[in-house]
Amino acid sequence: MSDRYEMARAERNWLERLAEKIPGFAGFKDRELRRDTDKLEREQLAQSLAAVRASLRSKARAFTDAGQLAALGEFDRLEKRLDTLAQSIRFADYGATGFFDAVKIDEQDLARLYQFDLSFVAEVEALAGAVRELPGPGGAEIGPALGAIAEHLARLGEAWAGRENVVTGTLGA
Repeated sequence: MSDRYEMARAERNWLERLAEKIPGFAGFKDRELRRDTDKLEREQLAQSLAAVRASLRSKARAFTDAGQLAALGEFDRLEKRLDTLAQSIRFADYGATGFFDAVKIDEQDLARLYQFDLSFVAEVEALAGAVRELPGPGGAEIGPALGAIAEHLARLGEAWAGRENVVTGTLGA
């Protein structure tokens, strides 16, 4: 995946490049740009999780249509967990801090936060692949495959919950 921050930085207009000559302003604009690209990346992650959820719902519908209702409870739980994770990603703090906040987020912290978010792309793609590979009704036993997806989703949720620690330095990026 391309680095959106560098792409956005390269697309600045002449006025933005001129404003960087003002002392202190360049750092402010870079932090704002990192926040904006972080928000875009998180929105894309949330949309990817919504697509995984739609795929999971489609698989569940196939089981319903086949009259195999035993696994629908697990499908429903997974859909809810996917939605919860997507919403927590979509509305996560994107690095804005107030003047009097105890923890200040500088450009380096924002870069670590952005890299952390980018690492989720591969994880979400792996989750999407696992959902695509779910056996259909009449195929192999669905329970173990749904269990593996639940475990993967739990790991993603725990990692995302620790996202704030990336900024505070208590968790490796």
